[in-house]
Amino acid sequence: MHIGSATLFLLFLAGLLAGFIDSIAGGGGIITVPALLAVGIPPHQALATNKLQSSCGSLTASVNYTRLGLMNPRELVTGFIFSFLGAVGGAVTVQFFSADFLENLIIVMLIILFVYTLLSPKLGYVRKPHKISHLSFYVIFGLLIGFYDGFFGPGTGSFWTIALVVLLGLDLKQATAQTKLFNLTSNVVALGVFLYSGLVLWSAGVAMGAGQIIGAYCGSTLVSKKEVHFIRVFFLCVVAATIIKLLVDRF
Repeated sequence: MHIGSATLFLLFLAGLLAGFIDSIAGGGGIITVPALLAVGIPPHQALATNKLQSSCGSLTASVNYTRLGLMNPRELVTGFIFSFLGAVGGAVTVQFFSADFLENLIIVMLIILFVYTLLSPKLGYVRKPHKISHLSFYVIFGLLIGFYDGFFGPGTGSFWTIALVVLLGLDLKQATAQTKLFNLTSNVVALGVFLYSGLVLWSAGVAMGAGQIIGAYCGSTLVSKKEVHFIRVFFLCVVAATIIKLLVDRF
């Protein structure tokens, strides 16, 4: 499929905006997938190409958050491994089951998450003692959220962020940083499946990926400089936008 230079530039801009937003609070997919579909790319190729460009953003944000001292990847190996395993399971399972039931469930869960965060004004402002062991957390939630991301996807970053804050006691900055590494894991798994099937549209993926790299770098750098309140407001806006997008698509 041939894509003109003007269209590629628009996709670059979409990737830049999505990378910026996603590196702060997740939810970049609500921009990139519609953008790919809007320029006439078939749905299956749009989803595959989306994983290529989003992997660029997740990798950039993860590297920058590590450089800025907001996370240490060596401490997250267990979560990385089980998120990978969960994503593989989800990517395989989705081929045999409909995502309709899960989509309805996720809308309800995101609404609960939004209300809970809204009614907890100090959530994630400071580090607190963890409520379960790190090993148990990363095994359980690595498998569960990784599976969900491989199976369906929207809202994955939001679930990771709140789980890290509530159960491991991280502040929102640290939770946001760790979330990007786990997003990268499941993105790479899905990308591998799509590459094997030959569905990735490289010209669009590279154009958007370039935008993602710039946007993710700027967004992750901004997180390191801003107060937690900024991240909280941004997070609530993205969760609300994700809920609206899912409801519009559903009904």
